[in-house]
Amino acid sequence: MFRKFLVCSAVFVFISSAFAQLETWKIDPAHSAAQFSVRHLGISTVRGEFKKVSGSANYDPTDPAKTSIEATIDATTIDTRVDKRDNDLRGPEFFDVQKYPTITFKSKRTEAEGTGKLKITGDLTIHGVTREVVLDVDGPTPPIKDPKGNSHMGASATTKINRKDFGVSGAPTVAGDEVSITIDVELIKDASASTPQ
Repeated sequence: MFRKFLVCSAVFVFISSAFAQLETWKIDPAHSAAQFSVRHLGISTVRGEFKKVSGSANYDPTDPAKTSIEATIDATTIDTRVDKRDNDLRGPEFFDVQKYPTITFKSKRTEAEGTGKLKITGDLTIHGVTREVVLDVDGPTPPIKDPKGNSHMGASATTKINRKDFGVSGAPTVAGDEVSITIDVELIKDASASTPQ
């Protein structure tokens, strides 16, 4: 009986230790952004960004494949440095931000792709349409602590989509169909936060 108790205790400690590795990090909106680039008239590249990104990530430093992430992009914050173009992109022929004010990503699975790299597959929702996409991720970086004891780490994710797959079918003279996306995030874990189970 005592031996069985010791075995059960050891198993409990092992399982608790494994779960304790999974940490929840928040995306820091002040140091994160989603950039995109698209061809204009097939001759030049227009670059822009969405200025507000929020969300969270679960990360296990001992097993990166357990990583999961949920992110929300405020579509109303689109900025290509040309007001008229930005207003067109916010309008009903493109993102229609009055009806669809956010773009979201929710991961479904993560694979390690070598040192410091991940491949995250998940559902991207734009303009009310959800499609599965794959993010190629550099990072996360090793965490560092700020003077308050909060931990920070960063990651950069890239993917390519066809905007028409998401119902964004505005005039091709304004933007090409293929869009390259880069999401740069800084993640923060509050020093006072307990490790989630």
